[in-house]
Amino acid sequence: MNRSLSFSMLIILALQLMGCAFVPKEEAGFSRYVNPFIGTAPLTGPAHIGYTPPEGWRVWAGLTYPGSSLPNAMVQLSPITQFGSGAGYEYEDTEIIGFTHTNKGHWNLCNIPILPISPDATAPFKSTFSHEKESASPGFYEVYLEDYNVQVRLTSTLRAGVHEYTFENNQERTILFDLAKANNGVSDWEITNPTANTLQGFQRVGRDKVHFYVELSQDVETMEVIQEGSKEGYAKIALANGNDAPVLLKIGLSYVSEANAKANLKQEVADKSFEEVRWAAAKTWDKLLGHIKVKGGSEKEKTLFYTSLYRSFQWPALRSDVNGQFLDERGKTRTEDFRYYTLPSLWDTYRNKVVLLGIMQPEVTADVIQSLVEKGSHSGFIPTFFHGDHAAPFITGAYRRGVTDFEVEKAYEYLLNNAYKEGGTRPHIKEYIEKGYIADPDVENPHVETKAKAGVSKTLEFAYDDYSLAQFAKVMGDEEHYQDLIKRGQNYRNVFDPSVNFMRGRLENGDWISPFNPEYPYYEYMYREANAWQLSFYVPHDMPGLVDIYGGAEQFEKKLDTLFTKPWNPEYIARNVSGFMGQYCQGNQPDHEAPFSYYFVNKPEKSQAVIDKLLADYYGIGEHGLALSGMDDAGEMSSWYAWAAMGLYPLSPADPEYLVTVPVFDEVEWTLPTGKSVVIQNPSGGRDLKGIEVDEKKIDGYFVPHEVLEKGGTITLTTE
Repeated sequence: MNRSLSFSMLIILALQLMGCAFVPKEEAGFSRYVNPFIGTAPLTGPAHIGYTPPEGWRVWAGLTYPGSSLPNAMVQLSPITQFGSGAGYEYEDTEIIGFTHTNKGHWNLCNIPILPISPDATAPFKSTFSHEKESASPGFYEVYLEDYNVQVRLTSTLRAGVHEYTFENNQERTILFDLAKANNGVSDWEITNPTANTLQGFQRVGRDKVHFYVELSQDVETMEVIQEGSKEGYAKIALANGNDAPVLLKIGLSYVSEANAKANLKQEVADKSFEEVRWAAAKTWDKLLGHIKVKGGSEKEKTLFYTSLYRSFQWPALRSDVNGQFLDERGKTRTEDFRYYTLPSLWDTYRNKVVLLGIMQPEVTADVIQSLVEKGSHSGFIPTFFHGDHAAPFITGAYRRGVTDFEVEKAYEYLLNNAYKEGGTRPHIKEYIEKGYIADPDVENPHVETKAKAGVSKTLEFAYDDYSLAQFAKVMGDEEHYQDLIKRGQNYRNVFDPSVNFMRGRLENGDWISPFNPEYPYYEYMYREANAWQLSFYVPHDMPGLVDIYGGAEQFEKKLDTLFTKPWNPEYIARNVSGFMGQYCQGNQPDHEAPFSYYFVNKPEKSQAVIDKLLADYYGIGEHGLALSGMDDAGEMSSWYAWAAMGLYPLSPADPEYLVTVPVFDEVEWTLPTGKSVVIQNPSGGRDLKGIEVDEKKIDGYFVPHEVLEKGGTITLTTE
């Protein structure tokens, strides 16, 4: 390490120890703009939420974590303030109960809790902390545990975590392995002490058995295991005295075996110091974030942009080890020539995030798709996530953007099975094929949590999935399926009721569901986590057709105007539906395409006014400026911001083209992995889009093709 670099690190370390959340600009790269605490704070004000939440509710907003991770890593090393919460960490809490090694922000994971404690500490183990003595940046987190008088610093690699504990009392250093706890129920756990300074074991949660291997910088003096394997048990590790140096705890994870966890640790960390691991993590993030450089904009806009970009690359998570091994869907150990990843959160992220992943990390995307194909080989169906069949637009869009390093024919075969066969990933597929829509039952006095088929949402989403798969059929030369699927892509028309100009639920006999209240939100009745207003503009593959069935441009525009201005009824409460602009909900995904809809009546300036307000007032909000208007959902909310802020949006992710909007920055330079760069410029600084040029040639319409990104060039906006 050269002298100047070492001195820089010391300066940054000193600032971090003083509680600075960010490192100085001259000492860091693009990660200086990332604030990992954004999304951890609660959404509390009724003005932001849209209603007054019932007592005891924490609205499902943000649910992010501030800890250390690398892009799409196996390990996410983060503090826990309460188990059973979205991401384990809630900003308003005052006590830390552990540091866990996996995270997503979906009420699961948070495996292998570890906490430095005092030897006389008793259950429940916890320590108070303050945000004044807490800081974070990409690949790094630190906090002071006031009850145990320990300074904690955390960093990580792809498959390993590194803890550094500075105890004020070096004679009584104890570490808790709270292995009975995770965000879901732990059914079994084990820990052993094979050598003087190593530990190993596992934690079983559901189908996951997470193995770990630990190396300590000090020897273990005693290990006290209380009720091993039970739901009340834990292990306390007392370290031998001998030196005053901070305790370094290095831990490798594996979903295959403890031997693999050890191998992961040996290869990725080995003898590296805490600082070496930390700065390697920062360098990794700086390289990724640095693919997009912006000029102009406020400090807040840069912080929100790069933080959103950072959040867009934390899921899906790696599940294969350094030797290539992973556990397949049947629990068998496999070795393949690709990295195995978790299932993406496709209901959320297909809209924008996985498109960003495919462009900026095509190799990772190919492995994610191959992982889906491998999972599909056991069932004959490509798995999806939660709702819809959005592996179709994900895989189709990635393939059409040049990501082809996966088993294309098998992917296509399994996606066809999804679209045509019962027992797979599309519920009610037989009914959908026969009727062209999915009906809901006749329910008297339905309420928010009425259990039904979400028939309108499924019909609309399956229609888009059909359109997407039709594009795949076309490139595969399958004319028969192309013609059938492209026709099925028009099924959205079957749930549009022209008498009320809404997408509306239908009964088994074809009648419209009545009574009908387009403002009332449902979780599963007619709509999925939405109301009629929010779903009535979702036809990303055929917006001109949607305008037509509304009665033309004038009627469509008026309907959109009302969407964004008709006040939300504060009596209508759905926990994960929040952050309203009129009836539009920025806090949940189902209507995230709606702000762009004015483009299809040639009024881009009206879309821009909505987008600008959403970017300015629905991110980085609340008392601390750290709240989001809704749940980040594995990065979809963040990715929406990143795309909209830089002036492009993949309205139909299956199609290799992008709707051009006005960036919040004067200039955006996006460099692809190929080295080619596209520059988006707004020289006049106006907000009303009047024209678009690509390399000084005026284009018709508002879309630019993906080849502009591939070949590089300059997109110049004419604005007023």
